[in-house]
Amino acid sequence: MKTIKPALFLIVIFMGCQPKPAEETNQITDADLQERAYELAHKFIITDGHIDLPYRLKEDNFNVEADKEILIKTEKGDFDYERAKKGGLDAPFMSIYIPASYQETGGAKELADSLINMVKGITLAYPDKFEIATSPEQVKEQFASGKISLPMGMENGAPIGSDLSNVAYFHERGIRYITLTHSKDNLICDSSYDTTRTWNGLSPFGREVVNEMNQVGIMIDVSHISDSTFYQVMELSKAPVIASHSSCRHFTPGFERNMSDDMIKLLGEKNGVIQINFGSTFLDQRSRDVRQHIADYLLTNSLHAEDSVAQAYISSYSEENPVYSNIQKAADHIDRVVKIAGIDHVGLGSDFDGVGDTLPEGLKDVSQYPNLIYELLKRGYSDEDIEKICYKNVFRVWNETAKVAASH
Repeated sequence: MKTIKPALFLIVIFMGCQPKPAEETNQITDADLQERAYELAHKFIITDGHIDLPYRLKEDNFNVEADKEILIKTEKGDFDYERAKKGGLDAPFMSIYIPASYQETGGAKELADSLINMVKGITLAYPDKFEIATSPEQVKEQFASGKISLPMGMENGAPIGSDLSNVAYFHERGIRYITLTHSKDNLICDSSYDTTRTWNGLSPFGREVVNEMNQVGIMIDVSHISDSTFYQVMELSKAPVIASHSSCRHFTPGFERNMSDDMIKLLGEKNGVIQINFGSTFLDQRSRDVRQHIADYLLTNSLHAEDSVAQAYISSYSEENPVYSNIQKAADHIDRVVKIAGIDHVGLGSDFDGVGDTLPEGLKDVSQYPNLIYELLKRGYSDEDIEKICYKNVFRVWNETAKVAASH
């Protein structure tokens, strides 16, 4: 056995403690992470579960022939082609949004058809840039050709009316998920926003709708539904489900529109996915409280938000009480889902063009997905993790839903 003399031993120890040159440590800088985030955003398919572009365009009296240039670049809204390409967005689910008022006035199916026609018109106006997608395989093919896929989901089951055959009708038209209700109870189920609790969950017809969606291959979206409805859907559905644009109630106690830890856990156990909503009031109780304070102030003083006195107060109050959440909080919600249900059960569901002026700092439009990926990289998420969040998780549910339908 060899021995080391004391003096030599100290030299060896001293040399071993010296810092390695920068090229040997391979330390990752902040700039490296930002560059990596941008690369991943364009390497992986980014699927967003909910973007309200069609209804925003309807509100602006959009005409695909006269106004088609705004699809490429516009100062309005949160989505256009150039910003989507910059952010790496490849498959935004176009929300066929039906306001609850149509449940009373009629015309829900007609509105749904007109919005579907609008989305299809977009692909006809720019066939080299956009294409309808009805399956994950189509999205992959379109991604490979450089196109933005436009899958469609219907927000509110009201267009089904009382006719079960409309489920198959909307599948044929390209709808691949249906949010069972919106802000009020409908013929299918109870809404999280409506305290009436007309059905105490699913209606008898709603149970038929869930079964029919399983049979034709439309994903069930549990966003907007009441807690009782959620648990009944989870018991009844033979296919996994999505929450296309919801967040964690843990961070917004008492806000039933978000999902509780118990619900997220069950969603994961049933192989589903929650796609995180970016709206500040979905992410952050502080933001909810600030906005509520401002609303109360306006009401108490009989002011409108546009009034000069109101504007001065809002500006002053917001300086010390930020109205907007931030990208870190969005990542916190992803962390929470991973902790409760696992990495296989979380995705992205921004609600761009649907939550108004409530988007958090760093996630203001579709160009900024790399910012969120950067935040996840800082937190130690692997490339594989990020790929699952961006598209693999929701593609799994989409494919499984089709398999369940094929088995009937």
